[in-house]
Amino acid sequence: MDWYKLQVKVFNMKEEVLEIIKDFKNRPNKDLIKAMDLIIQDFEYTKNTVINLTRHLDKLESTYNKILKEYNDRTSGKDTI
Repeated sequence: MDWYKLQVKVFNMKEEVLEIIKDFKNRPNKDLIKAMDLIIQDFEYTKNTVINLTRHLDKLESTYNKILKEYNDRTSGKDTI
C-alpha cells in the first residue's frame, strides 16, 4: 500500500471514529472497540511525541548553556557582545 492510500485509509478511519464518538451511546460494541483502539493508538503516539520533544528540548537547553558558559568565559571583563 503506498503512502497516499495509507493516509486516506487513516483519515477515513478517524472520520468514522469521530462519528462513533459523537453517538457512542447508540453504537454497537464493535464500533466502541474500534474507537477505543484508535484512541489508544493516538494516545501512545502523542505520549511518545511529547517524551521525544521533551528530550530534544532538554538537549537544546543543555547545549545552549554550554555555549553560553564558554562565551561568558571568553568575554568576562570585556565590553563586547
